[in-house]
Amino acid sequence: MSDAPAFAELLAHPGVEEVMEQRSRFGFMAFHGGSLEEMTDIIARAAAERADASYYGVHQPKDLQWHLPSTAIDPAVSPALTRFLDHVDVVITIHGFGREGFWATLLLGGQNRDLAAHVGSHLAAALPAYEIATDLDRVPQPLRGLHPRNPVNLPRQGGVQIELPPRVRGQSPIWWDWDGPGLTPHTDALIDALASAARTWDGR
Repeated sequence: MSDAPAFAELLAHPGVEEVMEQRSRFGFMAFHGGSLEEMTDIIARAAAERADASYYGVHQPKDLQWHLPSTAIDPAVSPALTRFLDHVDVVITIHGFGREGFWATLLLGGQNRDLAAHVGSHLAAALPAYEIATDLDRVPQPLRGLHPRNPVNLPRQGGVQIELPPRVRGQSPIWWDWDGPGLTPHTDALIDALASAARTWDGR
């Protein structure tokens, strides 16, 4: 049974913002953005801007935390998502998670494993305090992003799903006294690494 009607209802909900910014054929996505998986839209959108890449996001308002599975994010009910997926060749989707044993681990799923290795090398260089899990055996099964209906796998070359723990998103207690300016150093380094990976991807 399709969850597409639920996605259509989410998009129509007051305060929900659907954003599509078309630039290069490399894309970033954050469809659990806004108040749901906090900072994911800010990170993905900033990386897209720094890399001159395209961006698609669904941003929920502060009074809404409606989690739909990734397989429910159906382009059949979203002309903006359809245009985005038709335009890009490959994509990185940004998600947030928190799980015991993974507080300092970034999980790289999705079907494009060459891109996962490429992005992982950039992340490892920029974030030496974190484990960058590019081996799917290290990624918990529900977070692997391998389902063919997951939007990360719909572009022509597929993509990589990145699950970010709270610390690298600036959402951990270690950052409670951070007054800026700007994003936390870990988050800014993450965005730079993602943008660098996008700019240097050769489409292999």
